[in-house]
Amino acid sequence: MIKTVGVVGAGQMGNGISHVFALHNYKVIMYDISDAQLDKALKTIEKNLGRQLKSGVIKEEQIKQTLDNIKPTTDLNDLADVDFCVEAAPENEEIKKDLFKKLDEIVKKDTILASNTSSISITMLSAQTNRPDKVIGMHFMNPVPVMKLVEVIRGLATSEETYNTVLELARSLEKDPALAKDYPGFIVNRILIPMINEAICVLYEGIATKEDIDKGMKLGTNQPMGPLVLADFIGLDTVLAIQNVLYEGFKDPKFRPCPLLVKMVEAGRLGRKVGKGFYDYT
Repeated sequence: MIKTVGVVGAGQMGNGISHVFALHNYKVIMYDISDAQLDKALKTIEKNLGRQLKSGVIKEEQIKQTLDNIKPTTDLNDLADVDFCVEAAPENEEIKKDLFKKLDEIVKKDTILASNTSSISITMLSAQTNRPDKVIGMHFMNPVPVMKLVEVIRGLATSEETYNTVLELARSLEKDPALAKDYPGFIVNRILIPMINEAICVLYEGIATKEDIDKGMKLGTNQPMGPLVLADFIGLDTVLAIQNVLYEGFKDPKFRPCPLLVKMVEAGRLGRKVGKGFYDYT
């Protein structure tokens, strides 16, 4: 029975995952290396709960209850007794591998270790542990409190029991799980990120302006936002990291990152989170 959940990372995805678990009456221990990031995460969760209240999704008493369910910490050892743990650290292979090694030593032997990775191999992460059968991918979509989909990714050694437990856990959060095999990008980002990369190539080659690229995809394919706006929302560093995982994982030139995307990241124009990407948010 899963009652207490550890969330490793309190950034954009981590605070959303903490929000959803806490709202559904799980006790959440939210870890980050930075007190400032934890404070920011709690304020974001409170703000997003307020939005849900205004839209009639939750009742007023659920705000305090949800916030009371979250314990922030900068000590990874505080996750020792969690029943389930999901890693939501930056999309960096070495950071995630190191975390899985540490978590394997800290948490209980029967605790499932999940990763919110959007592209990195679950099998590789499971190999950092002594419990590969209890390692799985649980990839939430952003923004987590709003989006219904959760990709569930089985590594080579993930057990049927672990898989079924995580399916039920996702459904208990009112999410709709989709199963993916453990190949780079899984389902959503295998399709989405190359589309964004191609939109950046269209801009790079001078075929159309950013406004017309976004208008074309919004009005022509009924997407809620254009690919360049979406890239800014995701973060261009994250888009590039996923595109590189696809390129390295498949060794196929069709996944080569657009030079303009690389330059944007080198320039620190990472999108909405820093105020400037393809568009100016200042």
